[in-house]
Amino acid sequence: MRPAGTLPRSPASSAGATHDRGYLVVLAVEGVLLGLAVAVGAVLNARGAGLHADAAPVYATWGPHAGWGTPLALLVAALVVGVGPGWARTARWGVLLTVGWLAAVAWTLALALVDGWSAGLTRRLTVQAEYLHEVPGVTDIPRMLAGFTDRILDFGPDSWSTHTAGHPPGALLVFVGLDRVGLGGGTAAALACVLVGATVAVTVPATLRALGSADAARAVLPFLVLLPGAVWVGASGDGLFAGVVAAGLALLARRGPVVAFAGGLLLGFALYLSYGFVLVAPLALVVLALRPGRRRAALLAGAVGAVAVTVVFVAVGFHWWVGYDRVVARYHQGWAADRPYGYWVWANLAALLLCAGPVLGPALRRGLLAARAGRRADARPVGRSWAGALPDRVRVAGPTVLLPAAAMLAVAAADLSGMSKAEVERIWLPFAVWALVATAHLPAPAHRWWLAGQALTALAVNHLLRTVS
Repeated sequence: MRPAGTLPRSPASSAGATHDRGYLVVLAVEGVLLGLAVAVGAVLNARGAGLHADAAPVYATWGPHAGWGTPLALLVAALVVGVGPGWARTARWGVLLTVGWLAAVAWTLALALVDGWSAGLTRRLTVQAEYLHEVPGVTDIPRMLAGFTDRILDFGPDSWSTHTAGHPPGALLVFVGLDRVGLGGGTAAALACVLVGATVAVTVPATLRALGSADAARAVLPFLVLLPGAVWVGASGDGLFAGVVAAGLALLARRGPVVAFAGGLLLGFALYLSYGFVLVAPLALVVLALRPGRRRAALLAGAVGAVAVTVVFVAVGFHWWVGYDRVVARYHQGWAADRPYGYWVWANLAALLLCAGPVLGPALRRGLLAARAGRRADARPVGRSWAGALPDRVRVAGPTVLLPAAAMLAVAAADLSGMSKAEVERIWLPFAVWALVATAHLPAPAHRWWLAGQALTALAVNHLLRTVS
């Protein structure tokens, strides 16, 4: 019997796992998908098909370049690839999380500085389409919230900027709040996105550990540090959103109704950062189903926290459901009306590969094989669930299978909805970090190679393209 919290042998023998032919097949599929997305995107752009993305499937422009962030990024990547996996297996837990967060911050900042301090950070969030454009005009927060939905539709004299209109008011409130405490301007906003976004390297492993998968948490952490999506964490609001969602799920995983209530507050507020975060529900349900302790009490406490946030917003005059209805209309007033669904519905998945990295497909495959073989990295007996759906002592797939599955389900739902055509490389961030939990199933000897591939992906994107948040 395997000791609790330890990783099992892979379905394939450890000797041959590193050279598993299945990896080559999955990587080939990923390469074909990405190559087709780039080639077809170039053809459609040449024909004026209205992709509104010069470097489709990424919302960017082609522009090979380097900057003083280049050597810094190479140094961080070399250190994490060289010593990260081995040290993560043996380091003290608190030290590991602290160093992991600092390394994630360094990696994200280094990538941003490839474009320079001004273009990579300071001016990234100050363009007309961004939230900061609206901050000076918010002089009365209750009044702004009460009239928020009236300004969502485009072509009005006081219509919100694109990103502000496309999200609930919580996103704007974050940057208004920073401004009110003396942290206004593009630099402070960008650094807030980086610092909060980098916490996923702490909260995702902490969630796994709380769910009984300590070794998996250590294995996954270096992959979260060298996240290719860090290109968009620094700096975009979606990087900050990813940090908020991950923190809410981490709190929901811990024992105690008070902590679960705090998790519910964060996840409830996340619904007012992005309408798409209703799709976080599968992740939350997985966490609640697998968490130790009293699941019904945690569900109730978390729900009370989320409802409390909704009550506050309703009390001041913002109704989420009205806002969403008008956002759908606003969405089709802009580029979305031109962007062809037939291209983006599959090209969005190529963008996911650039956000999560080439390790995504092989890791998901290994997780699927582990689940099918009954050798889950973290299988554990579970009593009767809070929903009554699981009988006593039934062994269920653990978090390294179910969390990636829930994340991919959310991505699929968003993609098929037609409400996420293009610009998804940053939109996928809050889900990509949970999909990468599947890297716990990769054989340890191969981790350095996969991490190198992750780093090269981020470096290639950041040096070949001029990305836009």
